[in-house]
Amino acid sequence: MRNNEKSKAWGNPISVSVLIISVIILAGLYNLGFIDELALIAGILFFIIISASIHIANQWERAVVLRMGKFKGLKGPGPFMIIPIIDQISTFIDQRVRVSAFKAEQTLTKDTVPVNVDAVVYWTVWDVEKAALEVQEYQRAIEHIAQTGLRDTIGKHELATLLQERDKIADDLQQVLDKNTSPWGITCQTVGIKDIAIPQALAEAMSKEAQAERERRARVILGTAETEIAEKFALASKEYTDNPVALHLRGMNMLFEGLKEKGSMVIVPSSALDTMNLGAIGGLVSLAKTNEEKVIPKPRPETPQAE
Repeated sequence: MRNNEKSKAWGNPISVSVLIISVIILAGLYNLGFIDELALIAGILFFIIISASIHIANQWERAVVLRMGKFKGLKGPGPFMIIPIIDQISTFIDQRVRVSAFKAEQTLTKDTVPVNVDAVVYWTVWDVEKAALEVQEYQRAIEHIAQTGLRDTIGKHELATLLQERDKIADDLQQVLDKNTSPWGITCQTVGIKDIAIPQALAEAMSKEAQAERERRARVILGTAETEIAEKFALASKEYTDNPVALHLRGMNMLFEGLKEKGSMVIVPSSALDTMNLGAIGGLVSLAKTNEEKVIPKPRPETPQAE
């Protein structure tokens, strides 16, 4: 039981206000002579007992009431009263969702790699009676069970699985925690893996391995592309072999693409000139370009006429 829960059970604004007002009224009656000293003392003791029986529970809280040491029931939210001396409030239990952080340090994975894992668990009390009667300090119990479950989960998986399947590891751990805490009236809703730290030397080795793997994949992709290009060229050569007209047209197109830029020069083998008649084609292209670049003569200036 937390310290603030203990202190809350012994005082609240309503009980303090009732006690102060009653003492003021009794003191006024005593000064006016309506009561004597014995009645004044008895009245103060009576209102002290009444004020001690008034308590308040917040909207998200439930008060566990014991009568002569036995469980009597739950009170709240809002103001409520108990029988003084006979009844007592054991604790106020918060039913909101709470979070607890836990970690596993230097824990060996299935492939004997030491790792440090930080995690959090979100849990809530759904049965206040069980949480109050079945376990003494349920918050500490949840943290210890979570830490033990995390160590067991790490030992059952390899490092690659821990790094790649965090969600699955968290789900498995959440089921283990929920199975252990359900008898206490507590539900572990979600478990989150915050961080997985591995040794620095291992991290550098894994980085080098990943870089080498990326280079290997790049070379494989490049080789595959070269193979596909060679296959396409082989198919194209078969088409040109059976169809010399297509090869001739292809040669004309290549020559045109090379000569259409101003100042360009194309060097072709002499065998290609004889085979595809590229010399005549080149001459026609050059002649066309020469005709386009001819300078148009400027008009003569007009001579002034004499007046």
